[in-house]
Amino acid sequence: MTTFINQRLRAFAAPAAIALACLGSAAQAQELSIATGGTGGVYYPYGGGLAEVIGNHVDGYTASVEVTGASVENMALIQRGESDMALVLADTLFQAYNGTDAFEGRQIPEARALASIYPNAVQLVTLAGSGITSIEDLRGQRVSVGAPGSGTELSAQMILDANGITYDDFDAQRLNFNETADAIRDGDIIAGFWSVGPPTSSIMNLAATRDIALIGFSDAEIAAAQEVEPTFAAFTLPAGMYDGMDEDVQTMSTPNVLVVHADMDEELAYNITKAMYDNVADLIAIHPAANDTTVEFSVASTPIPFHPGALRYLEEIGAGVQDHQRP
Repeated sequence: MTTFINQRLRAFAAPAAIALACLGSAAQAQELSIATGGTGGVYYPYGGGLAEVIGNHVDGYTASVEVTGASVENMALIQRGESDMALVLADTLFQAYNGTDAFEGRQIPEARALASIYPNAVQLVTLAGSGITSIEDLRGQRVSVGAPGSGTELSAQMILDANGITYDDFDAQRLNFNETADAIRDGDIIAGFWSVGPPTSSIMNLAATRDIALIGFSDAEIAAAQEVEPTFAAFTLPAGMYDGMDEDVQTMSTPNVLVVHADMDEELAYNITKAMYDNVADLIAIHPAANDTTVEFSVASTPIPFHPGALRYLEEIGAGVQDHQRP
């Protein structure tokens, strides 16, 4: 795929000599691939921003983003060595690392974290006036649970199962974010799940053309989900996040983790980690979710060991790494 560095070279005309020098440097650089998700979520633009940071600040490397089915598929890409880095929901990552639930019999113990980068909020969206006011109202309805192989589907299924609702109780549609928004708009489904860093473009676009409502979760529903998946945490979507959203909505969140294979070169992992934290303002300029890309959030949220290169950076700056985060 075209790298962000090359996109910038096309977008901003430079003197011929400078352009040739830059192209020569890029030709000698090694390209890294970043597995993200669909274009309607946050993974794709965040990954693009990270690719640009790597191209600008990690000597000898450029990076490009891949559109994927998100978390579950991304873990397989890391395991097979088909992607160098991947954005993955913490619940998916925890299952893959330990070989439980959806990853029973296909454990991926080679997974390592560079950082937890921001929380995903579970967002259950319907049209205003649909009559859907809780997850109980989904029974007997057509509902999108996310793209096949996505962290959204894993999160939706765990939340519903924990609260006594299975796929037998409604007509589950496996649609990506843009498809879910289009299907809600057109009346093909009654509601849809997103697990993504808010605000997300596909919901914003839907809210610009239809009056939407976000369905909250009760304290009891959140507690039930946490019993099944400890990485869930209560989270508030603030009023005004989307057009027509007049009140805060209580939901739950899961951290997103930047994942690599244990075999990644330690110096490279160190340099990527350092470049990301040193240039987080560049990521925030691309998406506000990067406001949570902090060392504090990372060491509080990462459920598996850090890569030795990332761990070296964290120890250099005096971060309080937890025992389970050491290889």
